[in-house]
Amino acid sequence: MGKNDFLTPKAIANRIKAKGLQKLRWYCQMCQKQCRDENGFKCHCMSESHQRQMQVFGQNPTRIVEGYSEEFERTFLDLMRRSHRFSRIAATVVYNEYINDRHHVHMNSTEWATLTEFIKYLGRTGKCKVEETPKGWFITYIDRDSETLFKERLKNKRLKSDLAEEEKQEREIQKQIERAAEKFNISEHSSGEGETSNRENVGADDERKEDEELKLKSGVKVGFSLGGGSKHGTGKDRGEGSKRVFEEEENERVQKRKASGDPRKSEKERKSALEELMKEEEKKKEKINRKDYWLFEGIIVKVMSKALADKGYYKQKGVVRKVMDKYVGEIEMLESKHVLRVDQEELETVIPQIGGLVKIVNGAYRGSNARLLGVNTDNFCAKVQIEKGVYDGRVIKSIEYEDICKLA
Repeated sequence: MGKNDFLTPKAIANRIKAKGLQKLRWYCQMCQKQCRDENGFKCHCMSESHQRQMQVFGQNPTRIVEGYSEEFERTFLDLMRRSHRFSRIAATVVYNEYINDRHHVHMNSTEWATLTEFIKYLGRTGKCKVEETPKGWFITYIDRDSETLFKERLKNKRLKSDLAEEEKQEREIQKQIERAAEKFNISEHSSGEGETSNRENVGADDERKEDEELKLKSGVKVGFSLGGGSKHGTGKDRGEGSKRVFEEEENERVQKRKASGDPRKSEKERKSALEELMKEEEKKKEKINRKDYWLFEGIIVKVMSKALADKGYYKQKGVVRKVMDKYVGEIEMLESKHVLRVDQEELETVIPQIGGLVKIVNGAYRGSNARLLGVNTDNFCAKVQIEKGVYDGRVIKSIEYEDICKLA
């Protein structure tokens, strides 16, 4: 067995002494050797093996530094993807985890002199989301894997197809409403024409009446001139003429009543028909849009998980930054700015003050933004007015608290 072999007491003692992290300035990346003190590092630099490595480095220093930089960046991002894929974490914490491996690529062999420079580089290149806070630099990994991108594309396609179907249904419903309105307008027009025809008929009847009166008068005169035999005939004609006049007057009154009653009836019928159509539309949309998941990005929710009470998150509010698998949300707490991953069963919707903006998270108008107009505390429902979109300006008189949530 040689003097410095692996199982010799000296080699074992050296390994025990070298266990754990040593000072970075006494590490030679080219030789991958860690020295325990300044004297050891000086001796290593004077050694023949180190001189040979320095000659190799001198031939192409830029390429070697770039290689070390790429390896350092790749291993750092791999650690982020494995351990902190969906969380916002301090950069120093990740770096300490990274340097736990004794054989890692040291930062003094890369193009970055400090950790801050490296973090800024990650932010510039869009590989991580970087934030500077009073507590230091915080980073969030931006997932750009092909699998996740493919899933996101599929999700976006599904959302687009759902929106297209909804818009198609809304257009069909609007067409139905327009058709119904046109029918009622036609019926009104026809009733108006009926009124004019009735007036014409009444005018003709008046003319006929006048003619008959003239005839009666002439008949009476003739009767008186001819003698008593013709009196009986004129009396009969007069009786028939007066009867006809009274019947025509009665008919005229009835027609006037009908004509005066038609517009009101048609208006009421039109209103009731439109209301029925709107109710049918809401029922259809309620069936389609009522889901068992309700999380949306950008809403403010309240954490109701008692398991998180020890950490001080119970009944605290946060903003939903990301929704995963429909039922789980990444919540950024408003006070501490910590990011938690919480299931929707342990979250609760938040109702703003009257006049505040809300998101309709479930039901017929799911996904629409609205303004809170009033609150009914007895029935646990609210009155809102939709803003923007197809239903802009529509007022929903009673929507449950669970179906609306405050917008951030």
